[in-house]
Amino acid sequence: MRLTDLPKNATACVEHVEDVSARDPIAQRLRDLGFVAGEPVRVVARAPWGADPLLVQIGSTRFALRRAEAQRVSVSLNAGAGAAA
Repeated sequence: MRLTDLPKNATACVEHVEDVSARDPIAQRLRDLGFVAGEPVRVVARAPWGADPLLVQIGSTRFALRRAEAQRVSVSLNAGAGAAA
């Protein structure tokens, strides 16, 4: 599942960030920000209409990501985690 598909407030774990080219600077920047395998992540809010940007929380930090950036992040739902506060 992609981060863009994650329901609001559902907790998931990052699986990986997809590189669309060799030495992809956007994918590397996402990894530098903490989007690495095993990290818990949640969509806090979505902008109305086009839902761009997404407000995403990883750890205690929140980021506004464009849908194109969030689409690169693969996540898996945490079994039994439910909605995070």
